[in-house]
Amino acid sequence: MDVEVRVDAGGEAARRSPRSARVRRLLRSSGGLLRACHPGPAVAVGVLTTALAAACGQDAAGCLLVAAAVLTGQLSVGWSNDAVDAARDTAVGRRTKPVVAGSVGVTAVRGAALTALALCVPLSLAYGRLAGTVHLAGVAAAWAYNFGLKATVLSWLPYAVGFAALPAFVSLGPEGRPWPPWWIVVSAALLGVGAHLANVLPDIGDDLATGVRGWPQRLGPVRGRLLLPLPLVTATALLAFARPGPASTAGPAALSVALVVAAGGALLGRRRPRLPFLAAILVAAVDAALLLRQGAAVT
Repeated sequence: MDVEVRVDAGGEAARRSPRSARVRRLLRSSGGLLRACHPGPAVAVGVLTTALAAACGQDAAGCLLVAAAVLTGQLSVGWSNDAVDAARDTAVGRRTKPVVAGSVGVTAVRGAALTALALCVPLSLAYGRLAGTVHLAGVAAAWAYNFGLKATVLSWLPYAVGFAALPAFVSLGPEGRPWPPWWIVVSAALLGVGAHLANVLPDIGDDLATGVRGWPQRLGPVRGRLLLPLPLVTATALLAFARPGPASTAGPAALSVALVVAAGGALLGRRRPRLPFLAAILVAAVDAALLLRQGAAVT
């Protein structure tokens, strides 16, 4: 009797084993797919753009549409980046990349990118034909970066276009609303340029080893690091002082914080390569707070 029980238990374990293995593979692949979309930047851009829409008086349905359009666009960009760079990342051993680590296949990442892009198109246009076209132009610029512009002297341009498209997308959605003020569009573009520099700086060595010679790689790590505060602080200055009317106390305070953070990140980045990127994120947060405080000035 005891022997029979043991045999039955063993048979049950054997039957369950393949099922458990499939579940583990599915969970691993799903986790890898999630990491491959660059979730941090995707969520941050989506949340900030949606908050901007709310600050500009957009209703709940409009904010939800903005969130869905921007998030699917960001997901498509992140997944396409990892799919296109899979061979290059493998060559330099970037084990932090899910495709290189083997947790998800490049075919799955490519399919996810195309699916997200297919969803982004109708979601963007549903917010307004002109607004949607502007947003899709920004997404297209990011895809162009992934597919080759990153290796040229114009590698900064897709970032500038993509960031500048976001406030314009929000502003143009409601019928009859104008383009946002020039200083908001320009400051967003400058933040994009700063984000490009900050994002590339830690990986310049690997990029050069695989033949990627974009604008930051041509500058080199030292010049790129020292140049980084310029677009970041200029963006803050525009938001703080370019708006017509008397300047509030928030503007000078924001500019002071941005200057200290950006310059500190550049100076300390020699020993800690990730600090300039962190500084760029903090300056972007300061700018976002300043823009949200201005609220309806976007429209």
